[in-house]
Amino acid sequence: MAKRTAAVYRRRRLAVVLVLLLVIAVVAAGAWALIARPWEAPEATPDPTTSQTPTPESPSPTAVDTPTPSASETPGIVACEAADIEVLAVTDAETYAPDQLPQLSISLTNKGATDCTIDVGTATQRFEVTSGNDLWWRSTDCQAESSSMIVTLTAGQTVPSATPLVWDRTRSSTTTCDDENRQRAPAGGASYHVAVSIGGFDSAGTRQIILQ
Repeated sequence: MAKRTAAVYRRRRLAVVLVLLLVIAVVAAGAWALIARPWEAPEATPDPTTSQTPTPESPSPTAVDTPTPSASETPGIVACEAADIEVLAVTDAETYAPDQLPQLSISLTNKGATDCTIDVGTATQRFEVTSGNDLWWRSTDCQAESSSMIVTLTAGQTVPSATPLVWDRTRSSTTTCDDENRQRAPAGGASYHVAVSIGGFDSAGTRQIILQ
């Protein structure tokens, strides 16, 4: 009878332990479920390199329709007119000794109130040396090459020719350009006059020089 009672007691103790373990397991499972929430989709972990605040998208640039200005709104620079241009003959001296050669230049002035364009190339330049009505020398008679050069002459601006031409004190002709013994201009106090032209505009007067 004593053995039977001891066996029953052990079975009851085992049952109590099993119930206790079951209760502990249920409680643990509930706690895990509350913490882990396996039924919910996991939230995305933010990228630390990405800003948390979304940046508003910038609008794409659109083409701007710029109207073409009319000629009256932006007038172009027009060609110079005779009334606005002053051309003068310039020499490096007034009197030349027998061994000196006159150096001839041009002075060009825009007397107008606005800028204008003019061709100052060698194709539009001409120098002439006269004595009375006698044409002694003309720069274009033996000119080998010529070119055009359109420039803008500012209102009120005066510009000289870049490189002077040298008159060799002889008579020029298109047929004697290579002659070494061309006729020399009389000296001894003889008076000569220099006239110039550029861009289609002639000098208003002449420049007098004396050859000794």
